[in-house]
Amino acid sequence: MSQTSPILSLPYIQPAQAQKHVTHNEALRILDAVTQLSVIDTTLTTPPAQPATGDRYIVADAATGAWAGQEQSVAVWVDSTWQFFAPSVGWRADIAGSGAEVRFDGSAWQDTG
Repeated sequence: MSQTSPILSLPYIQPAQAQKHVTHNEALRILDAVTQLSVIDTTLTTPPAQPATGDRYIVADAATGAWAGQEQSVAVWVDSTWQFFAPSVGWRADIAGSGAEVRFDGSAWQDTG
């Protein structure tokens, strides 16, 4: 049996696993980050100076600093660190406050408007 789900890579609880709550909490963290996706910005190449817990961004090309190498990923600020999630084809994200929406086509986020 696989150790993760096929679409969101949610960790499965394994037979006779100790500390099952750790695996369960990690799965909840992933779901919290990527479901009903709404991001603050899609154009930043460097992380904001003072993000708030739960802030989400789509990392723009030519990213630097803590975002280097994470282009096109969804960056989420949680527990005083950035977590990154690689999107799959078809993921959609609302751009907060703009009314715009983007869709990941497998290589880049495209405006759906």
